[in-house]
Amino acid sequence: MTTVAATGVVSLRPQRTALIALCFAAVFICYVDRVNISLAIVAMTKEFGWSKTTSGFVMSSFFIGYLLTQVPGGMLAGRLGGKHVLAFGVLFWSLFTALTPPAAYAGFAVLITARIALGMGEGVTFPSIYALFSRWVPANRRARAAGLVFSAIPLGVLCAQIATPLLVTSFGWPWAFYAFAVLGPLWWVVWQPLTASNPAEHPRVGKEELRELAGEAAATPPPAPSTRALLGSTAVWAIVIGHFCSNWSGYVMLSWAPFYLVERFGVDFHSIGLYVMAPSVVSFVCLNGAGVLGDALISRGLSVVAVRKLMQTIGFGGPIGALLALTQVQTAEAAVAVMCVSTLLGAAVAAGFACNHLDIAPRHAGALMGLSNTAGTIPGVIGVTFSGWLVDVTGSWSIVFLVAAGLKVFGLAFFLVFAKGDEQFA
Repeated sequence: MTTVAATGVVSLRPQRTALIALCFAAVFICYVDRVNISLAIVAMTKEFGWSKTTSGFVMSSFFIGYLLTQVPGGMLAGRLGGKHVLAFGVLFWSLFTALTPPAAYAGFAVLITARIALGMGEGVTFPSIYALFSRWVPANRRARAAGLVFSAIPLGVLCAQIATPLLVTSFGWPWAFYAFAVLGPLWWVVWQPLTASNPAEHPRVGKEELRELAGEAAATPPPAPSTRALLGSTAVWAIVIGHFCSNWSGYVMLSWAPFYLVERFGVDFHSIGLYVMAPSVVSFVCLNGAGVLGDALISRGLSVVAVRKLMQTIGFGGPIGALLALTQVQTAEAAVAVMCVSTLLGAAVAAGFACNHLDIAPRHAGALMGLSNTAGTIPGVIGVTFSGWLVDVTGSWSIVFLVAAGLKVFGLAFFLVFAKGDEQFA
């Protein structure tokens, strides 16, 4: 129920809830439009006669564009406002989602160009959201806000995994793109009237309500630290390397799990969505739980850095064991069970590196997220293609999982040594 201040102005809390919910929806759409190709490409590969290396390049080309707009997206969100940058990004990537099928028929180079453009649109998503959160969300609620928004990722993945095979088998693979392209414009219609980049700019938030954020949300942030200054901080590197190592296994599994289950265990394509949906359901539930747990531990007196390192240990340690187990499983059901355990424990990073940006640079979280997500995008560019090449060369999926596990070991060790929980940049 909406609360009203004595002045008759609608309070901050419902407006913040609406903003977080719509950020959740934006990430959901972002991942639906990103993941659909990982299933549709099975049919596309058959129609166009691509090798796995070629298919891997088609999927990874998205990340070239995604890489290009991370840092600029964070800077623009700080300067122009996260609301406007995110709105433009959603409309831009929705356009190129719709253009993917005609681009594929126009030629390989045209398809790659369209996928790069789609990635450029999606690249501003998280920097814009973190810029918004730095102004709208109090420090004691940031882990749960981050956990909620990150939980939209598996929900979007789940939707794509269920709907894409149905669309492909019923109407043909192009409809896996046409059907989802309409979601972005529908989101924009709701986003525009309900949100503002800053609580102080929202027409239905009174000045007295800004006290909940101790004046931080109303203040104009100082100029963002230079990239050189950020890269000179080991605390920043702990986030950057954690993001890179986390996304390597995440993007590899997201892109290649359908191929792995179909080829390794003979799972029928028509039912592949049922197999890959279980880890997504687990991840959606646990990401929210991890954010709430992280905030609760801090509220009970644990230091921020101790909570971040504890949750990071769980969030990387569990998936390391799961990746090693995937080299030994003998059935599709066992593989899916292992993936579920991986996502259950891996969700803990929502209260680990994934919200540490807001700890060490609360006024520059958008710029820092742009930097770390740039590093986190590199695995999408090289990891997906490299993994496809490894399978082509070795004929085995085990080496793919071993490489991902090794990177996670390194990322965890680095975070435990160098991560910090206090503010590093004013």
